[in-house]
Amino acid sequence: MRIILASSSPYRRSMLERLQLPFSTVSPNIDETAWPDESAHQTALRLSMQKAQAVALRHPDDLIIGSDQVASCNGIHIGKPGTIDKAREQLRFLSGKTVTFHSGLCVHTARQTLVDDITTLCRFRHLSDKEIDAYLARDTPFDTAGSAKAEGLGILLMESMQSDDPTAIIGLPLIALGKMLRSTGINPLIQATP
Repeated sequence: MRIILASSSPYRRSMLERLQLPFSTVSPNIDETAWPDESAHQTALRLSMQKAQAVALRHPDDLIIGSDQVASCNGIHIGKPGTIDKAREQLRFLSGKTVTFHSGLCVHTARQTLVDDITTLCRFRHLSDKEIDAYLARDTPFDTAGSAKAEGLGILLMESMQSDDPTAIIGLPLIALGKMLRSTGINPLIQATP
């Protein structure tokens, strides 16, 4: 049974490489639009499952990892900005607020499907326009929900973070993934390639 990451994200690929397990990636090619009246929690879980199941249709005998991250603030979904202007607008809106990042995770095999939502609460500092512009001139968070790459300079936009899994904020919660993999009979510590 091979391990396949149902993602084209370089961030998730990099995170999974930390476990030192052989794996391949396959793009799930699904519509990631949130459904009307769907909470961020529900969207993250649904999309992580849909990604895994879409790839499982093409690779039914393999272990498929699906993940999706959805951010919300005051009940509003916060997506990927795509442009510098939208990133600036997002960061102005998030300044001084707490954002909940939902990192949906799904491990799918022919025998079982495991799903979880690992949340991270990020309290953004009160940000001046000068700080926002300086950050956006030095980082490119246009493909990151909330316009702040916590694995890079975006960490300086934060006042605090709370999560049971510090890797969840980057988009692939490795503590939860390790637990799920062990449930399927794969122990990354024992089976990792040196």
